[in-house]
Amino acid sequence: MTNQLFDKVAFIGLGLIGSSLALRIKQQGLAGSTSGFSRRLETRQRIAELGLVDSVVDSIADCVKDADFILVCTPVGTYADLAKELAPHVKAGAILSDVGSVKKSVIDAFRPALPETVHLVPGHPIAGTEHSGPDAGFAELFEDRWCILTPEDGCAPEAVEKVTQLWQACGSMVEIMDAEHHDRVLAITSHLPHIIAYTIVGTATGLEESTQEEVIKYSASGFRDFTRIAASDPVMWRDIFLHNKDAVLEMLQRYSEDLTALQRAIRHGQGDVLEEHFTKTRAIRRSIIDAKQAGQFSPTEASDEDRPDWLSIY
Repeated sequence: MTNQLFDKVAFIGLGLIGSSLALRIKQQGLAGSTSGFSRRLETRQRIAELGLVDSVVDSIADCVKDADFILVCTPVGTYADLAKELAPHVKAGAILSDVGSVKKSVIDAFRPALPETVHLVPGHPIAGTEHSGPDAGFAELFEDRWCILTPEDGCAPEAVEKVTQLWQACGSMVEIMDAEHHDRVLAITSHLPHIIAYTIVGTATGLEESTQEEVIKYSASGFRDFTRIAASDPVMWRDIFLHNKDAVLEMLQRYSEDLTALQRAIRHGQGDVLEEHFTKTRAIRRSIIDAKQAGQFSPTEASDEDRPDWLSIY
C-alpha cells in the first residue's frame, strides 16, 4: 500500500519549514518526486548537499513544471512577485499552497495571477524554532501541532482534502478557517508576542554597556525566552507585520490599554488587582499545557504532581 499523495511536489524556498516538510514527505513516501528552488546559489548547493529534494533547479519555471502540488515557503513579502513569475508555468489542476503566518495576503497575491484551473489552498503550520535555513529542518517538526488551512469559498473540496491529508501525514492536526479570522487570531497568539519580544530585547540592547553586560550574564528564564523569540528570521517577521498590520495594530492597542491598567495597579499598590490578573493568565497557561501545545515542559511548567520538591517552597 502506497502513501503517495502527489506525483510531484515543488518547493519554492527550503528554510526551516520547507526543509522539514521535504524531509517528512521523503520519509513517508508522500510524493513520487520532489524539486526545489531558492534564489541564492549557495542555498541551492546546500539543499543539494543535504538531499532534501530529488532535484534542485535554477529557475521557478523548472521547479513547478509538471508539479501537482506547489508549496511556497518564502517570506510573505515575496508572494506578489512570485505569483506573476510562476503562474504561466503551473499546470491545470495543480494545487498551490504556502506556509506563511498571514493568510489574507496570500489570497490577494496569488489568486489574481493564477489560472482558474489552479487550486489555491493557503496553509499555516503552527510550528517552528528560532533557527532558519535548510540545515534547520527536521522531519518531526509538525508532530502534534496545528496546521490551519484557509481556502476560499468555492475551492474544490478534493484539493482541500488532499492538502489536509498531507499535513495529517506530517503529524499535524488540521483546522479549516476563514483567512481574515486566521489573521486576527494569529495577531494575538503569535504576532503580538513577537513584537513584544523584539521590543524588550531592543530595550536591553539600548542600556548602558555595563548594565547590558549584566542583563546578558544574569538572564533569567523569562528574558531568555524573549531572546529566543526575538532571534527569529528578521525578514520573515518584517513581512508578517507589514502584511497583517490592521490586526496587529488592533491587538497592540488592546495590549497598550491592558499595560496601562497594570501600571496604574502597581503605582497605587493594588495588589489584589495584580493577583487577580496573574491568576487569570496562569489559567491560560494551564490550558495550553493541557492541550499539549506547550512543547517540552520546564520544571515550572510541570503539573503540581510532577514538580520537584524544591519548587514547592515558592
